[in-house]
Amino acid sequence: MTIISFIALFIGGFVCGGKGQQKGWISGSLTGITYTLIIFLFQFLGYGNIFSGEQLIYHICYIVTAMMGGVLGVNIMSDHTRKA
Repeated sequence: MTIISFIALFIGGFVCGGKGQQKGWISGSLTGITYTLIIFLFQFLGYGNIFSGEQLIYHICYIVTAMMGGVLGVNIMSDHTRKA
């Protein structure tokens, strides 16, 4: 389940960064933060629990993974060409 979450967040950040065409780290981090917020609200409101230390580390890694996907999405999907 953890691997699927990392892959999904990387792809989500990649798509957001590709569509945004700039500042991929921001769009990727917003994707990761949105995911973390949804999971937190589900866990807190549904079960009455807050994140443990281990879960907090996982969600920080999720946000970083989505940020990397966003940066990569901007760099791969952009039409900018570099001149030497």
